[in-house]
Amino acid sequence: MAFDSGDDRYAGFPSGFFDRVDQSPDNQFYLEPRLVAHIDERAIAAVGELYRDLKIEGKVLDLMGSWISHFLDPPDNLTVLGMNATELDSNKHAASWVEHDLNDDQRLPFDDDCFDSVVCCVSVDYLVKPLEVFDEVHRCLKRGGAFVHTFSNRCFPTKAIQGWGQTDDRGHVAIVGEYFRRSGGWGDLHAELRTEGSGNGDPLYAVWGYKE
Repeated sequence: MAFDSGDDRYAGFPSGFFDRVDQSPDNQFYLEPRLVAHIDERAIAAVGELYRDLKIEGKVLDLMGSWISHFLDPPDNLTVLGMNATELDSNKHAASWVEHDLNDDQRLPFDDDCFDSVVCCVSVDYLVKPLEVFDEVHRCLKRGGAFVHTFSNRCFPTKAIQGWGQTDDRGHVAIVGEYFRRSGGWGDLHAELRTEGSGNGDPLYAVWGYKE
C-alpha cells in the first residue's frame, strides 16, 4: 500500500514511509533552543567546502536552518528559515530570518524567482511532505539556481521519517534523489560523499540539482 498524500507522485513509497515515531507538533519539539553542532567538525568543514566549490553566493536561502549555516564564505544576502527564534537570531551570517514549520505549511513565504541558491543541511530527513517543499523551492529559485542538500548518519530518530531510519547511507542518497526526480523541473543532479570513506567521524553526503 502506497503512502496516501492526495498526490500521485508519492505512489510507490511504502505505507508508513513518511510517518514518525513522535507525531506531536514539531513546534513543541523545537521549542527549546539547541545551540549545538549536529555533525562533527570534519563534516561541518565538508559542508563549507562544498558551498565554496559550488559557488553558493548572492541571495541564498538556508532552509530548515539554525544558529550556524556552515559557510566558509558567507553569501552577501543570507535568509535562514527554521523552527526556533533564539537559534535563528543567533546566526551571525543571516541578513534575515523566518520562523516557519515546513511540516505544518509547505508554502514558503517568499516571492517567485527570488533566490540564487537554496541550501538545506542535515534536515531533509524530517520532511513529511518533501515533494511539496521541493516544488516551493523550485518556485523561489531563479533559473539555474542550485538546491543543495547535505546530510550525515545522525538525526533526531523520533522526528525523522521512518523511511529514513529504515535505510542506510546509500538509501538516503537515493531518497533525496527521488525527491528531485518526482518533484520535477530539476536538472544536472549530483550525489557525492564529501568526506573520506575511511576513518572515524561523521560521513557527509551531498545531493544537489539545478532549476531548469
